[in-house]
Amino acid sequence: MTVGFESRGGVARRVVTASGLLMVLVGSGFVVLLVSVQGLRASEQQAQHSGAVLTSANQVERLVSDLATGQRDFVITGQEKFLQPWRDAAAQLPAQTGTLEQLVADSPDQVARANQADQRITSYLRDYSLPVIEASRADPDSARTAAITADGTNRVAAIRSVLDTLISSEQKLSSSEQQNTDMIANRAVAAAVMGLAGTVVLVLGFAVYLTRAIVRPVRVTAEMANRLAAGDLAVRVPETGVGEIRTLERTFNTMAGSLGAASADLAASRARIVRSSDETRRQIERDLHDGIQQRLVSLTLDVRAIQAGSPNGQAEELDEVAKGLSATLDEVRELARGIHPAILSQGGIGPAVRMLARRSKVPVEVRIDVGTRLPAPIEAAAYYVVSEALTNAAKHADASVVHVVARLTTDRLVLSVRDDGTGGADPAKGSGLVGLDDRVAALGGTLVVESPSGEGTTLSVSLPITSS
Repeated sequence: MTVGFESRGGVARRVVTASGLLMVLVGSGFVVLLVSVQGLRASEQQAQHSGAVLTSANQVERLVSDLATGQRDFVITGQEKFLQPWRDAAAQLPAQTGTLEQLVADSPDQVARANQADQRITSYLRDYSLPVIEASRADPDSARTAAITADGTNRVAAIRSVLDTLISSEQKLSSSEQQNTDMIANRAVAAAVMGLAGTVVLVLGFAVYLTRAIVRPVRVTAEMANRLAAGDLAVRVPETGVGEIRTLERTFNTMAGSLGAASADLAASRARIVRSSDETRRQIERDLHDGIQQRLVSLTLDVRAIQAGSPNGQAEELDEVAKGLSATLDEVRELARGIHPAILSQGGIGPAVRMLARRSKVPVEVRIDVGTRLPAPIEAAAYYVVSEALTNAAKHADASVVHVVARLTTDRLVLSVRDDGTGGADPAKGSGLVGLDDRVAALGGTLVVESPSGEGTTLSVSLPITSS
């Protein structure tokens, strides 16, 4: 239940949460940008509309000016050709004022001003300009009075006043929209900068979190797994992760602990097998010595006694039997020494190795710096290492001398057997070195074979005293 809860509330939840935050932040930034784009688009449309209103109002004002100029020139000169600008302006004004009224239709104030300008322009044409032109054709001097001129000037000024007010209002609206556009643009830039900065911070924070919570623990666990695979069964990882990572670390430690316990049980089992084998060897040696060997000695003595009181012919036969019994006794003694040398049990590793040196066919130089008895399995392992090395040196290595060195450290017996033979020994080829390696490993020790071709062979053994 705990593992399931941690898995549901661990790394997966944090990744989903961080992803959600990133999505919300990026989404919010896009929403702000979209709103800003819409605002900018609306402001741009309003700016275009204001520009069209200003253009139309200026066009109306220009046409009114053409009306006044054309009328004045005709009144002064009396020539019809000077009325052409007036005629053109009068023809265009209805459509132009209509366009202006349509452009300002969404603003009641501007509509009122446009209607007022239209009415004043219509009144100017109907009530002033046309009568003045007709009067000028009939009596030029009557149309040139100061009163008529002043009336026309006042009417044009009134029209321009309304148009100027309309233009001024539209310019203010345009300026306000420009400010609104600038504000929206600034807001969009600020939102983009804040969104980008927030995204960078969140992504960096998420990357740091993933590195600390996932990458680093997984890397440490992988390194510990390599050490575990290399044989370091005591390795453990700190359980500092969260969720699934902590489950992985805890599982790794549990597995390492199980492997360590299994390895310890295996080592203990192998050590028990070695001790049982050595004990069996000693028991066989004692049985041979106390049983068969003593029986053969007794039979030999009996035969010698019978031989002493028998005729010469029978004495010779009994002598042959006695010799056969003696030879058999020597073979039994040799067999007993091979199974488990009594000198090893009685004197320890030093005398036993020196006995092997005396019996070796190759000269052996021995230096034993062990001043105390060691546990029986350790002494037996060291003895058989030296015995096997001396046998190989004599049978296979063509050595001229063998050096045997044994010394005792604080908690280990360090043994070295080195010859000057041909070398080339390979434990993988099934020699007796394989059995020695198994025996040494069962006691928690190590055996290293160095045997370069043509440079002799060295067996280096390290046996822990405390573990035996």
